[in-house]
Amino acid sequence: MAGPTGTGKTWRSIAKGLPSDFGFPIVVHPHDADTVYVMPLMPMTRTCPDGAPAVWRSENGGDSWRRLAKGLPKKQSYFTILRDAMDIDELKTPALYFGTTTGQLWIGREGGEAWECLFDSLPPIHCVKVAVA
Repeated sequence: MAGPTGTGKTWRSIAKGLPSDFGFPIVVHPHDADTVYVMPLMPMTRTCPDGAPAVWRSENGGDSWRRLAKGLPKKQSYFTILRDAMDIDELKTPALYFGTTTGQLWIGREGGEAWECLFDSLPPIHCVKVAVA
């Protein structure tokens, strides 16, 4: 994982504090560019570390991270989230959404503080795009 420095001309590692430095799904808060969400995956299996899925949030551009997993399975959930399968809406307090290759669609309300599975028997989800009307 890498993020830009203040000027954006150089990049630095932002993986410190994450369970893996690999992961495709990354989204940025629509109203705060320093708030970033990522779903780390294990590089060889492309699944959640230790079978315990979690979205990680940084509110300081990747300097530190907080694990957000309330409502997500605690173990034995080796699903994969593809690079385009996580999104965030544009509400004042946004919700996050991600889909798995095993056909689950999840919502993390209040910026990912609490997760709920919306659908559990869909085909593999390759892309999630959110629009709020």
